[in-house]
Amino acid sequence: MKEYYYEKLLNIKTQEGKKGIHKSIHYHPYEPTPYSALEELFEQYKVTKDDRIVDFGSGKGRLNFFIHHLFGAHVTGIEMNEFFYRDSLANLERYLVKHKNSKNKIQFFHCLAEDYPIHPEDNRFYFFNPFSIHIFKKILSNIMLSMEQHPREVELVFYYPAEDYIYFLENQTPFELKQEFRLSFLYEHNSNERFLVYRYPFF
Repeated sequence: MKEYYYEKLLNIKTQEGKKGIHKSIHYHPYEPTPYSALEELFEQYKVTKDDRIVDFGSGKGRLNFFIHHLFGAHVTGIEMNEFFYRDSLANLERYLVKHKNSKNKIQFFHCLAEDYPIHPEDNRFYFFNPFSIHIFKKILSNIMLSMEQHPREVELVFYYPAEDYIYFLENQTPFELKQEFRLSFLYEHNSNERFLVYRYPFF
């Protein structure tokens, strides 16, 4: 029900699709974050219109449009699959029919996640288990280099967090756990049904 409601509200089409799946041990198949999970997250985790959110493995752009609709924040989607990237651009055209003055705050890049040039003001990064720990380490290195060059507070948000991501973050990086959001009625059956937010610097 929520899938249909939000797809109509946002005027987008982001259901799962199998076309053009990239076969790789490092990149995982497309699966959008459920709208019900996004609702729960953003009831507790607040974003402002001044934040710049990057979604690695953005697929067709669901998270980007959802966040922009709620908060008016700048959102960037990084997608390596050409078919999904094209779908995200088509969704952007549809979304802008109802949000005519939002074009400059939503963008999509067709590239490998580790090749995305971190913007000096990007400060929130979202991951739904899109790739292997090998790729994640490269991306985190890019983020931390950007933080050295342009000091700022950064937060990493994980849905369905992989254990090797968590181990690496907590044992080999300065990031610290800020918040955990367990999804109602789901976490008790599957401990992966949660969001973790890591922050650096941690205040």
